[in-house]
Amino acid sequence: MNLIVAVDENWAIGNKGDLLIRIPNDHKFFREETTGKVVVLGRKTLDTFPQGLPLKNRINIILSSNPDFRVKDGIVVHSMEELLEELKKYRSEDVYVIGGESIYRQMLPYCDVAHVTKIDRRYQADAYFPNLDERPEWKITADSEEQTYFDVAYQFVKYEKI
Repeated sequence: MNLIVAVDENWAIGNKGDLLIRIPNDHKFFREETTGKVVVLGRKTLDTFPQGLPLKNRINIILSSNPDFRVKDGIVVHSMEELLEELKKYRSEDVYVIGGESIYRQMLPYCDVAHVTKIDRRYQADAYFPNLDERPEWKITADSEEQTYFDVAYQFVKYEKI
């Protein structure tokens, strides 16, 4: 299973329910990686999407503790057990965990590939991703040249669990 995330120097991922920064190339990479695949997300992450609707051209599986929560064009599950059961229907390599913080933390043990956009800056944040550089089971297996968006440097880094 994959996960895809953009982090700052402190492994921060968000602030007040929004992304830290919007980098067009990062969004393009996200689209290319996840289109036609399965994305796993929490309800709060879904709320940040345009009109709060699931992403087009993907199977959206939303984890929500609210038993009454429903969403058009999305599969809603209400527990980790239900989520893991639903994921058995798909090829593991076609599944991408896309956030937010609690979903990443719960799903990290099940993932073996992490696509991390590392942003060379620190932002005000209230949501974080576990620092893979401090976890011996995760190794960098590929990275891009440093790129810039205005004055912000970033890099695409692929981690794999060994």
